[in-house]
Amino acid sequence: MEKGNPERRSSARIPVSVPVVVRAGDGEPEISATTRDLSSNGIFLYVNKAMQPGSKIEMVLILPPEVAGGERRWACCQASIVRIENGADARFGVAATIDSMDLLPELEV
Repeated sequence: MEKGNPERRSSARIPVSVPVVVRAGDGEPEISATTRDLSSNGIFLYVNKAMQPGSKIEMVLILPPEVAGGERRWACCQASIVRIENGADARFGVAATIDSMDLLPELEV
């Protein structure tokens, strides 16, 4: 009997494409990225730079209402990379668990 791939996520991922700014380490330049999907405790995004599983990253993005409790909110997240996928067009897929998330106040201009 063949076993399927059991779902390991504790919350459902929402397919959404939003821009993300990623900081991969001390002194490293910021990287622009785009999400494929996200949840309150995980994210999958596309970047143009190779990254390593186990690395810690910081991300700033706008969370959609489904993840942010009903309204779009800016967030700063600390995350750990768990998997890298080589993609087309020199892009890399990055799967990460979100270790912590701080919702940021709205900026008034």
